[in-house]
Amino acid sequence: MKVLIAGAAGMLGRKLAERLSSAGRIGNRELTGLTLADVVAPQRPPDHAGDVELLALDVSNADDVGRLIARRPDLVYHLAAIVSGEAEADFDKGYRINLDGTRHLFEAIRREGLREPYKPRVVFTSSIAVFGAPFPEVIPDEFGTMPLTSYGTQKAVSELLLADYTRRGIFDGIGIRLPTICVRPGKPNKAASGFFSNILREPLVGLEAVLPVSPDVRHWFASPRSAVDFLMHAAALDLAQVGPRRNLSMPGLSATVGEEIEALRRVAGERAVKLIRHEPDEAIMRMVAGWPPRFDAERARALGFAAEARFDDIIRIHVDDELGGRIGG
Repeated sequence: MKVLIAGAAGMLGRKLAERLSSAGRIGNRELTGLTLADVVAPQRPPDHAGDVELLALDVSNADDVGRLIARRPDLVYHLAAIVSGEAEADFDKGYRINLDGTRHLFEAIRREGLREPYKPRVVFTSSIAVFGAPFPEVIPDEFGTMPLTSYGTQKAVSELLLADYTRRGIFDGIGIRLPTICVRPGKPNKAASGFFSNILREPLVGLEAVLPVSPDVRHWFASPRSAVDFLMHAAALDLAQVGPRRNLSMPGLSATVGEEIEALRRVAGERAVKLIRHEPDEAIMRMVAGWPPRFDAERARALGFAAEARFDDIIRIHVDDELGGRIGG
């Protein structure tokens, strides 16, 4: 099986490439080729024994994407996007990358199939940002997509495109709406939700972190490890079981910021918690007010997707995977 990851230089793309390289297969199909593409050349997975193609290209360039799909991968992971805060701040860039890039990718697959029969599996990372307030206490699978941000709109339109191209038999697609991924490793990015990770990641290594919202803010979370599990499972799943509604809200953990902090206290102690400084930010608080707090995710769970049940586990996964099992500066 030949696999393409578009957006392979990002955090999830890197972790997915490492998991694929380690596993050497998707379900019962052997990995025979791996192409990693992003706006900057991705790094080679450390455990990859075979050949891997590392490409720097821009998904907003239709010709670049056409050449990428001409390699005819059996499985296409579409992770390429800019994050929520950046998409909101730069309207043109958000639509160029998050929407036009998606359309270029889908169209390249369609044109390749017109030349010679070709129907790959496409796994698209969407977002819970496709939903907008007001929300019920628990958001059911049939809740309508009414985004309140440009980023959410770009993802929602891409979901519709994925469903239609799948309906037309152009590819076999599945969209997975990721929870907020926490704890994100590395440095803070431009995602509006970044503080959810910042208030854990920095104190775990002895650094201060700023909390811009109230501790009673509730949100929907999963770890990077679970996100990669979602991607692997979506690639191997019999999509006939999914039916025509190809976009799924992933399982996660509903928790308040205060519950996050209490989990940090249990895992890392009071010293870590004291490194969090509360500085309210009105702009972020307004944005957070329109974010979904809890999902039912019954369809995804029935299809075998799963995530953490305790925030302590999310923190410990970060400590094990990113900090070598050690807490402190």
